[in-house]
Amino acid sequence: MDRIMFFGAVLLLCSCKIQGLQHVFVLHGEDLHLDIKEPVTLDEQTDLFWKVNSSNNIAKCVFNKDPFVYNKYAEKVELFGPNYSLKLKNVQHSDSGDYKAVVVGEREQSVAEYKVIVQDPVTPAKLIVDPVSNSSDFCDLTVTCSTVDFNISSSFRCDGKNCSHAEEKDLKATKKFSSLIVYLEQDTIFCNHSNQVSWKQTMKVLKFYCETETAPSGATINATSTSVLFLLTLFITFVSS
Repeated sequence: MDRIMFFGAVLLLCSCKIQGLQHVFVLHGEDLHLDIKEPVTLDEQTDLFWKVNSSNNIAKCVFNKDPFVYNKYAEKVELFGPNYSLKLKNVQHSDSGDYKAVVVGEREQSVAEYKVIVQDPVTPAKLIVDPVSNSSDFCDLTVTCSTVDFNISSSFRCDGKNCSHAEEKDLKATKKFSSLIVYLEQDTIFCNHSNQVSWKQTMKVLKFYCETETAPSGATINATSTSVLFLLTLFITFVSS
């Protein structure tokens, strides 16, 4: 059975390298930790700065003193640990940008660099099933999974037990750090909408769209015949008396 599976969990933060730069995706409203992984040693002639978008200073760390946070970020950030890692609180979309920790002494050295991208949680995808044809042996369906930005559409065929892809088609689409993935399990279609920090799943049972109205069953016919026979017997009994 053809299927494309999506395995995942709800994520608050995702870190990965894209073209050599450490990209960090964080859920809107969460806290973000940006670590300096290599040891940092300060002295009377060596300071450390956290900067955003190259020119904006966030904090300054100097020898034998508490870290100094610039006014704009006073309620926004904290520095922690022996390496002066940065905690960014309650991140907003305006906090997206390039963050850098720089040691400044006889020469300037970058010790941490991140591109921070703040994302909203995804919304559930819209899943539409359109019956195309139906017979006693099978039915054909078109399934469309969509968001406001993009969609996936494919054809399926269902028999009495299972459904399968009626055509070979890529069932994954990606746009702007989010993706749609569709997969089939027996008679149920699943559509996952995800980005780097969240995912939502929509599902529908395909065989329900293949059911058709049928003639009255034998049980219904038998019940009707029994009722007529009962009434006829009552009529004969009444006439005889």
